Amino acid sequence: MDNKIDWSKTPLLPAIAQDATSGDVLMLAYMNQEALELTLQSGFAHYFSRSRQRIWKKGESSGHTQEITDILIDCDNDTILLKINQEGVACHTGAKSCFFRSIKDNRRVLEQEIDTEKVYSVIDTLYHTILERKSDNSQKSWTKKLLNNKELLLSKIEEEAKELCMAINEESDNQVIYEAADLLYHSLVGLGLRDISPDRVKQELTRRFGVSGIEEKESR
Repeated sequence: MDNKIDWSKTPLLPAIAQDATSGDVLMLAYMNQEALELTLQSGFAHYFSRSRQRIWKKGESSGHTQEITDILIDCDNDTILLKINQEGVACHTGAKSCFFRSIKDNRRVLEQEIDTEKVYSVIDTLYHTILERKSDNSQKSWTKKLLNNKELLLSKIEEEAKELCMAINEESDNQVIYEAADLLYHSLVGLGLRDISPDRVKQELTRRFGVSGIEEKESR
């Protein structure tokens, strides 16, 4: 199959996941050559995340894996269709399919089936909520207000960083925790504004393990 795909021309191909039994379209992601090879070798869907900038196995965090029954390529050799058996749900929001909102009449067509807070970390859940705020029309959301006003967001990150420093220096443990949570939230909004997944921050922290702080700074 690989020799039919010109990876130099299209290094990332859209990959549609379709339930092999019901025919329901569950999600759209992207594959590079390595992701496709891993999918073929393992029998489970692997994708390339543009936000995380890495290969990921579907269900690596949630356990909601996608077992492959067939892989089809379109006539132009630039779109992949995966026929899958879905374990759990496909969407990180807890819905069966990522396609659960109708823009024709502004309604939700699929309900949430799982409690995402029990599956994903609170950081991941919060970050995805922030991304959802970018595209909604909420007028009362503080997150939306921050996303629409970069200067306000930057000033809040600076303010919260100073308040955390003050709390660490002279206030109670509970206040330190409170201020740290404020700074983390506003930092995540900043990442969301730039469409940078917190997973990339985790990757950077992982890279730094075993490297002294002095050496790391000197390497910049």
